[in-house]
Amino acid sequence: MSTSSRAARLTDRTVPRTPPLAPRAVPWLLAAAGVLVQIAFPLTGGGTLGLTVASVALFSAAAVADAAVRFGPAVAASVLVGAGGVGLVAEAVGVRTGLPFGDYAYTGTLGAEVADVPVLVPLAWVMMAWPALAVARRLVGARGRVATVLVGAYALTAWDVFLDPQMVDAGHWTWADPTPALPGVEGIPLTNFAGWLVVSLVVVGLLDRLVPRSTDAPRDAVPLTIYLWTYFSSVLAHAVFFGRPPVALVGGVLMGLVAWPLVVTLLRERRR
Repeated sequence: MSTSSRAARLTDRTVPRTPPLAPRAVPWLLAAAGVLVQIAFPLTGGGTLGLTVASVALFSAAAVADAAVRFGPAVAASVLVGAGGVGLVAEAVGVRTGLPFGDYAYTGTLGAEVADVPVLVPLAWVMMAWPALAVARRLVGARGRVATVLVGAYALTAWDVFLDPQMVDAGHWTWADPTPALPGVEGIPLTNFAGWLVVSLVVVGLLDRLVPRSTDAPRDAVPLTIYLWTYFSSVLAHAVFFGRPPVALVGGVLMGLVAWPLVVTLLRERRR
């Protein structure tokens, strides 16, 4: 075999092929549908059950579809099981023991349940774990796996500063003792965020092991877009529509510690 033939075969094995246009459009279409659904949340006083289910289902489907298009069905299954499975186990343990989030209970308003946990909840872990991993890898670069996991876990946990107040206000779950709490985020105990950080470390660490690192940076545009959309829309929704301006401020600062450096990074890359 000639040297050029060997080089061609090696290139075929090491450089991911660009998927056809139609499959690449699927994650974008799902994410766009999720955005449209979330735009309707403020118009209904915080969202209905149907809108909540549709939002989480569409964004989690976008995450899994993006993994499938970029890395294949095995990696997509790893994302679904890794994030959703770990999230389900953590939540099932949590509602029974109070660990690691604190003493809480679901109120039965989020639809079908598995092990006393609404099916929607592990899908929500999938929905944002994939973007959190993409954000961490983009910000950390080649600086190491530990840094990626730490940044990704923080990125995922910070989102809950917006999520938990919205869901508690909507009556989807309750806390036995919501104190002490973050200033401005009353009704949610600090133990919840500590538990989120612990579980997020496991989820992001697992995904970072299972998901190959792509050398083609623009291909992670879907999860990065979902993360930034979630950040900016959450700040706006809590400040204007949900009656929680302090949550908008605190969440805007905490999640912004990841979101704004990401914006700066993407703008710099665009200028190049």
